[in-house]
Amino acid sequence: MKNPSRVRLSGPLQGFGPGFVGELERQGYSRVGATLQVRLMARVSSWMQVEGLVPGGLSDEVVAGFLAGRRAAGHRDYVTARAMAPLLAYLRELGVIPSPSPVQPSTSAEKLGERFRGYLAVERGLARGTVVGYVDAVKPFLAELDEDGLDLGELTAARVTAFVVGRCPGQSHGAAKMTVCALRSLLGFLHVEGLIAESLIGAVPSAASWRLSGLPRFLEDDQAQALLDSCDPQTVTGRRDLAILTLLLRLGLRAGEVAGLSLEDVDWRAGELVVVGKGRRSERLPLPVDVGEAISGYLRDGRPDSALRAARAVDVPDWLIRAGAVRDVVWDFLRLRVPAKGPEPARR
Repeated sequence: MKNPSRVRLSGPLQGFGPGFVGELERQGYSRVGATLQVRLMARVSSWMQVEGLVPGGLSDEVVAGFLAGRRAAGHRDYVTARAMAPLLAYLRELGVIPSPSPVQPSTSAEKLGERFRGYLAVERGLARGTVVGYVDAVKPFLAELDEDGLDLGELTAARVTAFVVGRCPGQSHGAAKMTVCALRSLLGFLHVEGLIAESLIGAVPSAASWRLSGLPRFLEDDQAQALLDSCDPQTVTGRRDLAILTLLLRLGLRAGEVAGLSLEDVDWRAGELVVVGKGRRSERLPLPVDVGEAISGYLRDGRPDSALRAARAVDVPDWLIRAGAVRDVVWDFLRLRVPAKGPEPARR
């Protein structure tokens, strides 16, 4: 387990280490997060010692020089002013370094951003770091509106959605979630302040994992048919595989949903199938003829006899009970029996 108190500190900031650790703990940093911050403090202190600097000499220009040196050395983490914010804020609170002169907002977007900052800090009581993150996240949105000369009273849901769709795909998943959360908060603020007539929070799409948000790869019709045709209905294994693959292909079920089917889930008279998905939520799906035939063929001539018949699962412990076994069946078919079209699908 990482322990921030065990990080070795030397140089002009050495005496501030224990207090900084305590401040990070007070702010709710995890042990790992606090350790990373103290390690950065140690690097800064060692660099200052080499440069002959005292704690009070940690100006914005000096910080910029330290970060530029890290980038030049090939480091990719903790190379921005934002990474230094916790340490600099702590030293400013102690009066070790002066607080930066506040920059007066000049544009209407900057002025609105400052009003939003006050709302987050005072009305909502958010932590300083959260306030900074939210304000930074909505700056591009406000700047875009300012550049277009758009009156807030004319802001539409379509404009909000377009901003998210245009910006978030180029961000990491964490940054996209921050953009979405901050924008919803901003729109709530604008509505409360009477700057927009109705709440537009619902126009903000949920953040997706944009790295994987493209259309999923799928089998062509002839590949899917080849997959089903490769099952040998004259064998128990073939009837089992045909039932699994037909459920997956025709109804689009998840492996876990196939694995969890019980006899009570099949309503033969109504021609429906009850599927229990995530969160134990059940849905009724139509039971196509080919799906019903595949299931009944396995139940009649494939499902083991004897005492195992007492089990109410569509199958017994050798396959459908485990979702992993369902995935293995599908993967083996894709790898060995489906005619290739393009790169081999990735195994998940």
